[in-house]
Amino acid sequence: MNASPERITGTPQHRPSRARTRVGPRALTGGRTLDVDSLIDDPHTGIIVCCGSGGVGKTTTSAALALRAAERGRKVVVLTIDPARRLAQSMGIEVLDNTPRPVSGVSPRSGRGGSLDAMMLDMKRTFDEVVESQATPEKARQILQNPFYIALSSSFAGTQEYMAMEKLGQIHADAQRSGAYDLIVVDTPPSRSALDFLDAPERLSSFLDGRFIKLLLTPAKGPARLMTAGFSMVTNALTRILGAQVLRDMQTFVAAFDTLFGGFRQRAQKTFELLQADGTAFLVVAAPEPDAMREAAYFVERLSEDDMPLAGLVVNRASPVPQGEVSAEEAMAAVARLRKNDPDSLTAGLLRLHADRVRMVEREARLRSRFEAAHPEVPTAVVPALAGDVHDLAGLRQIGALLAGERPT
Repeated sequence: MNASPERITGTPQHRPSRARTRVGPRALTGGRTLDVDSLIDDPHTGIIVCCGSGGVGKTTTSAALALRAAERGRKVVVLTIDPARRLAQSMGIEVLDNTPRPVSGVSPRSGRGGSLDAMMLDMKRTFDEVVESQATPEKARQILQNPFYIALSSSFAGTQEYMAMEKLGQIHADAQRSGAYDLIVVDTPPSRSALDFLDAPERLSSFLDGRFIKLLLTPAKGPARLMTAGFSMVTNALTRILGAQVLRDMQTFVAAFDTLFGGFRQRAQKTFELLQADGTAFLVVAAPEPDAMREAAYFVERLSEDDMPLAGLVVNRASPVPQGEVSAEEAMAAVARLRKNDPDSLTAGLLRLHADRVRMVEREARLRSRFEAAHPEVPTAVVPALAGDVHDLAGLRQIGALLAGERPT
C-alpha cells in the first residue's frame, strides 16, 4: 500500500475527539524500549491484542508471547483468527477449533505453575452459540435453519471480526467466573483491516438496523398502509433480482432475529469497553518495510482515537546487524580495489554482501527512527529475523526471548 490507509469509522458512542495514546508506565523501560516481560508478568494485564497488517508475523508473535507468559507462570489462552492455521502447527496441536485445547510441552519455571491453551475462532459456531444462548429452543432452531442466517453467519463482511469480539467476551466472562485463565492473547485477522473488529459491531448493527431491514419488518396494517405501495415496489424489484424464496428467507430471519439484536449490541458494547480497560494492552506488529511501518503508524493513530491502551510496537524480522565495524562505503571501496586485480575475487564478493547487509540495516533503522520521531510515546521491541521458519515450541521460545530483548543464542 503506497498511501496512508483510509480512516475507518469506529463505534461512535465510544470515539473521543482526539485522545492521546495511553501508554502504561509498566510497558516502558529505558526510554522507548518495550519491556515485554514486565508486560506479561504484570497481573493487571489480562488481555493482549496483537494487531497489524497482513504478513508481519502477528500469529507467531501472539503464540510466542502466550508461551513465554505461560512459562513465566501465567494461565494463558491464545485465540487466533488466522485461517492459515500456522499456530496449530507450531504448537503441536492436530486441530484448532472453537474450543480451547491444552498445549503440551509447556515448561513453567519452578514453582510458577503456568499453563497454555490455544483455540481458533470458528465464526459460524460462535454465532450459533450466541443464538442458542439468547433464544428459546424453538426460535433458535428457526434461526439456525434459515438459509439467509447460514449465509450471514458464514460469509457476511464483518461477521468474522464481530464474532471475534463475541468470543473474546465469552472467554473473558468464563475466565472471570472459573479462574481458568488470567491472560488472553488475541491474534487479529491477517489483513489491512486488522482493526475491523473495532468497527464490526457498528457495521453489523447498521446493516440490521438499516431502513431496508426495517421495511422487511413493516406490517401491512395501521399507519404502515401508507407505505404499502412503495414497499410493494421495493419487494417486487427485489423478488425479480433475488427470487421470491430468498426474499422470504430474509424476512423470516429478520423477524426471528429482531428480538435478539439488542443483546448482540449490548455485548458488543461491553466488549468494546473491555478493550478500552486498563487491563488490556494492544501491541502493534510490523515488519521493517515502508508499507508495514506506515500501517503501524495508522494503527497507532487509530488506537489513540478510540482510546485503546497501547503497550508498544513490535518490529519483526529485522535484519541482523553484521559483525565488524566496516561501513558500507569502506566495504565497497575495498571491493573496487580488489576487483582491479581479480574480477572474480571471493573476498570482494563477501565484502559486497557485507555492504548490502549494512545498507539494509541502516534503511530499517531510518524507518524506525521516522516512526519514533512521529510517535515518541510508543515503546518498541525489535526482533531479528531467524534463519528458518518457526514450526515448534522451541522456535516460539526463541522468538519470545528475542521479544524480551535477550541476545540471540
